[in-house]
Amino acid sequence: MKDLIMIDLHTHTLFSDGELLPSELVRRAEVKGYTAIALTDHVDSSNIDFVLPRIVKVCHILNRSWKIRSIPGVEITHAPIKEIDPLVRFARTNGAKIIVVHGETLSEPVIPGTNRAAIEARCSILAHPGNISEEDAILAARKGVYLEITTRKNHLKTNAHVMGMARRTGAKLVLNNDAHCGEDLISEAGAIKLLRAMGLKRAEIQAVFRNSAKLASGS
Repeated sequence: MKDLIMIDLHTHTLFSDGELLPSELVRRAEVKGYTAIALTDHVDSSNIDFVLPRIVKVCHILNRSWKIRSIPGVEITHAPIKEIDPLVRFARTNGAKIIVVHGETLSEPVIPGTNRAAIEARCSILAHPGNISEEDAILAARKGVYLEITTRKNHLKTNAHVMGMARRTGAKLVLNNDAHCGEDLISEAGAIKLLRAMGLKRAEIQAVFRNSAKLASGS
């Protein structure tokens, strides 16, 4: 499939639960053919003011030296519902270009209502949103919040549901690895294989890649 650009907008480093320094994760992505990668470590009100400035700094340094684009971001994770909007606003005003919110995956006890609060706060991406409701998917489409299809094993069981909701409501999809190490960075062939196995057609697969490119270019 021609003209597909490999981008990952949801990754983790040693600043949260990832295995690698930011520089090493970015370098491994570059070697695998990625053109852009967002560093989105887990944050809540306890650490966002510590993690985010360091991610912003290292992205600035790496972008002066390497061809791959490093994008500073965060993943707001398991935060109280009322804290999601303030955290999104803090991240946006302090250098985060991609703001991910940890959605209501079935594999973790995420607070019900997190999906809705994240969408209302206009985060960039709602990660692994589990059995997202049609009402919330409609709201995501209206507010321009992208829904994530994930390659991560403990979250991917609801990918088909998320895809179906996106088709029904017009919400836009992105494919992310939720990478915690270099081995989590899927290849282009692997990404296409996963999306085809879900039943996405050629044009839909191309749209998923374009959506990631649009988010990356606007960040």
